[in-house]
Amino acid sequence: MDKKSLTAVARQQLKLATAATSGRSSQTIYGGHQRSLRQTVVALTAGQELAEHDSPGEATLLVLSGTLTLVAGDDSWKGSTGDLLVVPAVRHRVEAVEDVAFLLTVAKK
Repeated sequence: MDKKSLTAVARQQLKLATAATSGRSSQTIYGGHQRSLRQTVVALTAGQELAEHDSPGEATLLVLSGTLTLVAGDDSWKGSTGDLLVVPAVRHRVEAVEDVAFLLTVAKK
């Protein structure tokens, strides 16, 4: 069994995002391209975003710290620490309202 502290990983990724010119950083903590399930901690500094993209399968966002907005077309959902958002199966983007770290879980088709 493998155990990870999501709090520690989120803190580390936020530190890396703050130092990066892109204002973002991520670390896959489970799975990857060779598996159907992938879990990645993503950190974005305030004002940064993950540009609009398609979802490769079912996905959720668990906000570990901070605040974000998930946007799909004319719909949007705000998420803050502890919130779980189900990613719609349409083109979407994620905007960091403030520095944010979240666990992205994707089950590829």
